[in-house]
Amino acid sequence: MTAIKDWTAYADALKDRGRDLRALHPEIVKGFAALSAGAHATKHLDAKTREFIALAVAITTKCEGCIEAHAKKAKAAGATQAEIAEALGVAIALNAGAAFTYALHALDAAGRDG
Repeated sequence: MTAIKDWTAYADALKDRGRDLRALHPEIVKGFAALSAGAHATKHLDAKTREFIALAVAITTKCEGCIEAHAKKAKAAGATQAEIAEALGVAIALNAGAAFTYALHALDAAGRDG
């Protein structure tokens, strides 16, 4: 894994490439923007809670652009480093849980002895 040292430059580069994609396929970018806007138009979750969910999903899907964006949005929504760490702990546990579950599938696929 290569560490991203300058998250601002990384985000700027993603925005530039996003503009390139929008020029090539405007409808897909328009659809993504609508989906994103819909996800933020909730009535029952506050912004900080939504960002904790987004960060956890970003970790489990390994989306660096999402990590950058939602870490900043979580801080802007008032999240502390300690709160973010707890949310990330949930993501870590879920990834471990998924690996555990798939390990059971692998055992089933290998068949039982005896």
